[in-house]
Amino acid sequence: MTYIMSLFLFGLVLGLVAVASNPSPYFAALGLVVVAGMGCGVLVGHGGPFLSLVLFLIYLGGMLVVFAYSAALAAEPYPETWGSRPVAVYMGLYLAGVVLVSGMFWGGWYEGSWISVDELAGFSVLRGDTGGVALMYSQGGGMLVISAWVLLLTLFVVLELTRGLSRGALRAV
Repeated sequence: MTYIMSLFLFGLVLGLVAVASNPSPYFAALGLVVVAGMGCGVLVGHGGPFLSLVLFLIYLGGMLVVFAYSAALAAEPYPETWGSRPVAVYMGLYLAGVVLVSGMFWGGWYEGSWISVDELAGFSVLRGDTGGVALMYSQGGGMLVISAWVLLLTLFVVLELTRGLSRGALRAV
């Protein structure tokens, strides 16, 4: 299980570096998909399969639609790829920064502490995330409404930022 969690965390860091270093939204979308998948894998490993499923469906179903729409509005004729020199330099700098920062905190991490929640299943009657689902819908209803409003606001902010000089889709006819 330790090797699988290490693989998920390594993929998460590589996906984040791919998103941060790429100026083109076309190729950064693949990095976002990798980050969402690997982050959900980490959540499943720590005992939150329902939360992981909700995050994956909401993120990939909602935010990537907004991302694809804004990428279509900001179309570039010749986008930068991962093989181009400036993107490769940024990727190298970000990876070097991650290695340096993780080197400072490396002494306190041990592989033996990465046990999954399912290995402690004999001590509990219910899984850990089933109680959280009930609380999310009973006491967290207001937060769900606020989150939906924030996503709608984010849609309009992204559309306003990507319209540029051509006025985009929000122009007055």
